Amino acid sequence: MTDLFSVQEKIRALTERLHYLNHQYYQNDVSEVSDQEFDHLLRELQDLEKQYPEYAQPNSPTQRVGGTITKQFPTAEHRYPMLSLANTYSEADLREFDERVQRGLEGAEYQYVCELKFDGVAMSLRYEQGQLTQGVTRGDGTRGDVVTSNVRTIKTLPLHLREDRNMPADFEVRGEIFMPLNVFNDLNAEREQNGEPLLANPRNAASGTLKLQDSAVVAARRLRFYAYSYLSPRQRDFPSHSAALEALKRWGLPVSDTWRKAGSIDEVLSYIHEWDKKRFDLPVATDGIVIKVDDLRQQEQLGYTAKSPRWAIAYKYPAEAGRTRLNEIIYQVGRTGAVTPVALLDPVPLAGTVVKRASVHNANQIAALDLRLGDMVFVEKGGEIIPKITGVDLLARPADAQPIVYPTTCPACGTPLVRPEGEAHYRCPNERGCAPQLKSKLEHYVSRKALDIDGLGAETVGRFFDLGLVRTPADLYDLPQRHAELIQLDRLGEKSVQRMTAGLEASKQVPFDQVLFGLGIRYVGETVAEKLAAHYRSIDPILNASAEELAAVPEVGGVIAESVAAWAQDPANRELVERLKAAGVQMELTGEAPQPQSDRLNGLTFVLSGVFEQHSREELEQLIALNGGKVTGSISKKLSYLVAGDKMGPAKREKALTMKVPIIGETDLLAMVSDGGL
Repeated sequence: MTDLFSVQEKIRALTERLHYLNHQYYQNDVSEVSDQEFDHLLRELQDLEKQYPEYAQPNSPTQRVGGTITKQFPTAEHRYPMLSLANTYSEADLREFDERVQRGLEGAEYQYVCELKFDGVAMSLRYEQGQLTQGVTRGDGTRGDVVTSNVRTIKTLPLHLREDRNMPADFEVRGEIFMPLNVFNDLNAEREQNGEPLLANPRNAASGTLKLQDSAVVAARRLRFYAYSYLSPRQRDFPSHSAALEALKRWGLPVSDTWRKAGSIDEVLSYIHEWDKKRFDLPVATDGIVIKVDDLRQQEQLGYTAKSPRWAIAYKYPAEAGRTRLNEIIYQVGRTGAVTPVALLDPVPLAGTVVKRASVHNANQIAALDLRLGDMVFVEKGGEIIPKITGVDLLARPADAQPIVYPTTCPACGTPLVRPEGEAHYRCPNERGCAPQLKSKLEHYVSRKALDIDGLGAETVGRFFDLGLVRTPADLYDLPQRHAELIQLDRLGEKSVQRMTAGLEASKQVPFDQVLFGLGIRYVGETVAEKLAAHYRSIDPILNASAEELAAVPEVGGVIAESVAAWAQDPANRELVERLKAAGVQMELTGEAPQPQSDRLNGLTFVLSGVFEQHSREELEQLIALNGGKVTGSISKKLSYLVAGDKMGPAKREKALTMKVPIIGETDLLAMVSDGGL
């Protein structure tokens, strides 16, 4: 008993110590211990919690590293609606807003608080007894997704607040979760290496990250949080918004120190002008300024419209644009053969950076803008981190400006380009001999979400390709036999080769669904790879399935099925699979397949749409399959039932009604399985 008490005390002491060190590091910029010592303490706590899980605290610092898998995020109703703010791009509108405030307060004195509007995801956090208990997205303003396990991975966000006798037992904090610019740039660089489309801005990246099912991946994205609002059942815990911000910071919550009080609308405008350029020096994207009446009693007096508070407004900075010369269009070939045009420009300062390149998207965009070499073009950033050409200064067009002729052959290998019907991109069909495609496929295979081969990053496999050492993923597994040759290469050496060899050996244990994703079949992303792997269990049935059979797999539509079937019929791809099998790569799921439960749903097909209360969508799909039914992704007259959950799209409901497809709920489906009918 004494030993267990000692263990419990040890866990408590380590938890408090790590919370304190996190606060010092992330809030006060103080490193009281080395990274090595901090990691040692964290590992010690992890080991104890693993051995004695009953003593682990819900907000343990070990939650920072993630590891929770969420199949479906539940939803929760906001205690206080998350309203939107009225927006304006006009200083004249701000003065009109100020006049309305004056009238509403009947001549009383008032102050504003000005805050930078960080470009991220609005989040509502609930703290009880100083502990973080819930994180909910804005959603529709009334209900949002509960993403607490993902929120807990944010290192700047305290899971346990500093003790303060004035802190209420239960309150909410509103704030913005965002992705720092350097993290965003790193993520896009990784996506570019993997042949994936680039994310347009950090806001989209942060939003997508919070929806990830694996909190360990969320933790690796290094999201951050700034608090900007306090809410409590006790309406007047503080006299003003500024006093609440100061309290939140005192309790340990991250509050940006860029906010300021303003005694007049002229001071508000001064703040806006000050940050017009200075905001680009910040490590986070911003898109405007939020102005709020400071006094909370005055906020109550001013009240709300149906959609937004009358005591606050958001000023949005105009999109940052520049004018420069278009010198050249170059063409990049991606992993799937898509040929993307990129404009090379005279350098132009834009949104805190010097822009030399801009996206032109595709041939349609070039034609729509009537771009010509030598044109003076308008380049815009705004909320988009990747610059894009938005127009041409036709009055400045040189007489000798040359029309841009889109290439008819691949800029890398000379193969005639094709443009599949319904697609905007031209493509190089020479996937076996086009160097950029081959190199990108290798980079994709070794990437983190695929085989994640330690010691074989994009740069290394690209170098091996250029040296003629590898051409396909299967060639990678022959590299250990060239040990003596590899250690002679510059910037490699014995340790690097040993690490690579160990990484290749470890990759043979990577699950089949990740291997399937790593093969780089067009349209087969992570989710589709998981569905195919779960349905067929191994590679051979996939290789032998028809497009029609593949299309019947949940979330695998006709386009994807055609792509997979075509890939499987290529002899070179079949040879690749056999070589990977021979190397020991996992080409089937381990463990026993789920056993059928009944034939009650034989001959029936279902579409699942929305969020379900009792089961995740994946669990319902499996339940249907185990009882003889099939799940498809599209609604047709042959469909047996549409199973409707919360937040189901109106388009699917309307289509089902038009085609007279019966619409049932989750409870109805469960009844069919248990009782054999509705």
